[in-house]
Amino acid sequence: MNSPSDSRASTIAYYDDHAEEFIAGTFDVDMADLYRPFLECMPQGGRILDAGCGSGRDSLAFLRLGHEVVSIDASERMVEATRSVTGGDVRQIAFEAAEFEDEFDGIWACSSLLHIPRQELGAVFVVLGKALKSDGILYLSFKYGNFERTENGRYFNDLDEVALRSLFASDPRLEILKVWISEDVRNERRGSQRWLNALARRRDRDAR
Repeated sequence: MNSPSDSRASTIAYYDDHAEEFIAGTFDVDMADLYRPFLECMPQGGRILDAGCGSGRDSLAFLRLGHEVVSIDASERMVEATRSVTGGDVRQIAFEAAEFEDEFDGIWACSSLLHIPRQELGAVFVVLGKALKSDGILYLSFKYGNFERTENGRYFNDLDEVALRSLFASDPRLEILKVWISEDVRNERRGSQRWLNALARRRDRDAR
């Protein structure tokens, strides 16, 4: 296994080098069933951080529903792609470098935190928890499993329910609301693959 810094660099390079292929394979995927539990928790016109915005698919969907969206990604090509389809607030920022505080009603981290080395993921949860408003909602998803691996230059941190819950101990403000397993919406093209999904809420101690 490469060092965390090497894994991060090679993963970003993958998305920069394979941007057109990645966008073609993901932009038109129907995400409605995964949006629903997250959006049910959002206020009308809520402020959402699309953390790891990729092709811009999800940022665009939330904007069209009337939400205010800030999009971030560590890949320059993904930032360009999202900006081209949304014309919105899109920033090239790595998760660990984000400095938002009490800003968002929701954070959408779909298929993105899975590229964070496990030893660094707890610190990223703290960053995301800080970015949420009190009672704000975090959605996140990982490929289902419990191991770290590198595939075609991309680092993956696969999680199961036990591993996920242990990582949430890094920030006691984040309270898990729901954990569920879904089938990959692209399974008809890719073969069977499962995803671990979760919703969490920021609960400040003085609000308990």
